Amino acid sequence: MSQTSTKPPSGTRDFLPDDIRRREYVMRVVRDVYESYGFEPLETPAFENIETLLGKYGEEGDKLIFKILRRGEHEASGTADLALRYDLTVPLARVVAQYQNDLPRFFKRYQIQPVWRADRPQRGRFREFYQCDIDAMGSTSPVVEAELLGAVSEVLGRLRFEDFVIRLNDRRALTALLDCAGVPASLQGEALVALDKLDKIGAEGVERELQSRGVSAEATQACLRSFVADGHDPADAGASLERLANLLQGHDAGTAAVASLRAILSLVASNGADARLRIDPSLARGLSYYTGAIMEIAVSDLPGSLGGGGRYDNLVGMFLGREVPACGFSLGLERIIVVMQERGMFPAKVSRAAVDVMIACLNDTLQPDALKLASELRGEKLRVEVFPESGRKFDKPLKYAVARNVPVMVILGEDEQQRGEVAVRDMQTRVQSAVPRDGAARAIADQVRLAGT
Repeated sequence: MSQTSTKPPSGTRDFLPDDIRRREYVMRVVRDVYESYGFEPLETPAFENIETLLGKYGEEGDKLIFKILRRGEHEASGTADLALRYDLTVPLARVVAQYQNDLPRFFKRYQIQPVWRADRPQRGRFREFYQCDIDAMGSTSPVVEAELLGAVSEVLGRLRFEDFVIRLNDRRALTALLDCAGVPASLQGEALVALDKLDKIGAEGVERELQSRGVSAEATQACLRSFVADGHDPADAGASLERLANLLQGHDAGTAAVASLRAILSLVASNGADARLRIDPSLARGLSYYTGAIMEIAVSDLPGSLGGGGRYDNLVGMFLGREVPACGFSLGLERIIVVMQERGMFPAKVSRAAVDVMIACLNDTLQPDALKLASELRGEKLRVEVFPESGRKFDKPLKYAVARNVPVMVILGEDEQQRGEVAVRDMQTRVQSAVPRDGAARAIADQVRLAGT
């Protein structure tokens, strides 16, 4: 009889207690920063009507949507009417259209929930993963982009990332560069799909892919001259922007894009995010709904990005029938955690035990007092566990406390009871002392807090 595999499906993971503590630490930092910028929480269902999602992500994105077959008597048809959400942006656009009369005209929301993509799993890339999104709806002001860039920069700074950069471009500038390179409008969507892979497959790979998609050799070379760095310092965002302005001189939409980027660059100098910005004309972002500024975060030792976003002024209009200006940014929780674990970036307190105190009894008759003391300690806001087995052999509870990395252990024995005391053991120093049973909760709480400093 063959044994059923106990592994989770490919591209998904089980999260054990230590994993959960790390994830909750990162999400708490993200939530605190997002709320400090005035963003409000929102949640949406795990699945949407399939027509809500299809046609919003471009050719490549639509292929990665997890579709849900019709159920019951319709199952045999093999058709799908629902799909797991691909991102959090399209569901947000649906919500804004649905609740337009209940939401403020200028609506800022954050959302931390899982999404699903039928992608090929690899390092830092999963089929089920969490996104940490912020979006602002209702304004075309570049202040929106500046606030988004400030918020995500602050998140990564608080998580102790030091080497990240934020690549910034404008979708209109991309289109203008393609126009200037001689790529016909009918092939520009194909060209963007290829250019979005520049950092993955290099200039030669993009050249081959552009030509395979029907772009002429002359237009391909003109594209690469525009999108590949020409030797200037990419850290000098001002110089990069002037190079882009020169390339787009005389193109109305391109000139407007440069003006927008210049306004964003000027504003982020006020919130400190400018030190991280790089103007990158090759940044494409694969999703087709972007209409203006596009952004992406990269770190040196991770292929792909830690997150990205941009302006999508037309997306809500697909549901509402009128345009609503919108801009957003999404941080990838899983990729952030992968890098933080590999680099040892988590604070020591994140790996501490789930409990502050463990109580052990040397006699069954002392169990009621152990439970009473546990209640008193919880009243002191401590996390307390009572070791369930009693006995004079002390090795079992001691080994358990060590394995759980418990900082303080309390021992109830007959001798201590007769003296009106409890024994308190510091598990780090191995020093054991006695405290009066009356007032023991406060004394133990003080010792736990001292051990945690």
